[in-house]
Amino acid sequence: MQTHTKYSSGGTDLLNEAAALTWLSAAEKTGGIHISTVIKATSSELVEEKIASAPATPKAAEAIGRGLAHMHAAGASWFGQPPTNFHGAGYIINGSVTEIVADKTQAKKTWGAYFAAVRIEPFVKELTDEGLFSAKERAMFEKLCEKLRAGSFDAPQPRLVQNGIDKGEIACARLHGDLWAGNVLYDANPQNPTRGALIDPMAHGGHAETDLAMLQLFGFSYLNRVLGAYNEVSPLTDGWQIRMSLHQLAPLLHHCILFGSSYVSQTIFSAARYL
Repeated sequence: MQTHTKYSSGGTDLLNEAAALTWLSAAEKTGGIHISTVIKATSSELVEEKIASAPATPKAAEAIGRGLAHMHAAGASWFGQPPTNFHGAGYIINGSVTEIVADKTQAKKTWGAYFAAVRIEPFVKELTDEGLFSAKERAMFEKLCEKLRAGSFDAPQPRLVQNGIDKGEIACARLHGDLWAGNVLYDANPQNPTRGALIDPMAHGGHAETDLAMLQLFGFSYLNRVLGAYNEVSPLTDGWQIRMSLHQLAPLLHHCILFGSSYVSQTIFSAARYL
């Protein structure tokens, strides 16, 4: 097995990435998409499997869709749940924290309340403090968060996830959390039944539509085949296409923080659709 090594000057970032990879990989035994295997993890070094990329094909895209559906169905115990052995307040990129909810007793009971409190409001506050959002724009997001907390956009999870919720086994989906095209690889290994592999997660518990919205946000080869196969294995709830831009607000807000004003117009436009 070829390996890939990441280095850090210290801290828990690499250990948290290893924890996220390991947590997601637990779903492979029930059909989940392949996750880059952790070989060694310390606070200064992470050694993981190196995935050899293959050309994108429709059949491989369909296998990826099925694998994502089964990964989500592995579930989490609460919205915002971090992987086992995770340390700290969240995932840190260039000093910006994407928060997790470390304690189940602090978790919100509905997706809308969680999404408002953990995935929207902290980023909006940061953007307002930095001057990228005006008071008018902050007020717009406050109105949106009121609607989220009221349950205006709550919807059942895809069927495989919802089955686990209905049985009392899980509370929500197990998410990769940063599912853009660069982190979803077409795998050249012919022995990989899901024909794809995931790297660089920001894994947590949430709504499965959030991962699919992220994949849609920046585009992916044969995305329609991915979504179609996902929907066949784990049917999506009516209206899921309409909710995609709502789920995309969290990564868009984060991109405003990381990359500045170039993402602000798109973020405001997307949020305005739900007011």
